[in-house]
Amino acid sequence: MPMSTAERRPEGRRGGQVELEPIKSTRIYEEIVRQIKGMIAEGRLKSGDQLPPERDLAEKFLVSRTSVREALRALESLGLVEIRPGEGTFIREVSVESLVQPLALVMASQREAIAELFEARRLIEPLIAGLAATRATTDEIADMERILKDQAKEVAAGRTGFAQDVQFHTALAAASRNRAITRIVNALIDLLAQSREESLAAPGRPERSHQDHRRVLDAIVRHDEAMARSAMLDHIVAVEALVLGAAEARG
Repeated sequence: MPMSTAERRPEGRRGGQVELEPIKSTRIYEEIVRQIKGMIAEGRLKSGDQLPPERDLAEKFLVSRTSVREALRALESLGLVEIRPGEGTFIREVSVESLVQPLALVMASQREAIAELFEARRLIEPLIAGLAATRATTDEIADMERILKDQAKEVAAGRTGFAQDVQFHTALAAASRNRAITRIVNALIDLLAQSREESLAAPGRPERSHQDHRRVLDAIVRHDEAMARSAMLDHIVAVEALVLGAAEARG
């Protein structure tokens, strides 16, 4: 008897069909990990919170203590909990910064990745400068003034002013009054540390960086949001051209 069309059709994405994979059974400890990660993400478990003892967790999850122990070890390897012998298991603080270093090692030599990071900076940092123009306090502005004075001294002495460059962008993010933004910017700064330092070593770059920062701060002092955003975008575009141009030359 001839086979039907459905019977003749091979498995896979053909004729509008979606290729599916067999369902794999989840190990018990993986389900425990999933639930605890979910509670951390939802804020039901916070940094410093202590998890119940293994016996209590086993009773709550209706699993063996061995499965609980495996789950806790997995969570520890992910950096989500800290197991303290004789004390218990505690939720660790998970920061953006703790995730940056291994990522930086992977991305440092990839020109495409650096280009994407600059794209992120073009989207985020002008917005931050605009927020700072409307939210920065007198003390924060004074702190940024101090940073730029220090940068000017470093540049005049023939140095790059790298530390002050980082400090200025960090202070600017803090003045935006948005902790999520501040953490994102700090992560971007860390990821681009090497390329930032290389760009400041280029002839004339430290002076230009200081001038760009001064334009941004002048706009903030005037509480001119549009000018602050424009000045920051010009700064990032200039640095991006220098960094990616140097990377291309090396490649």
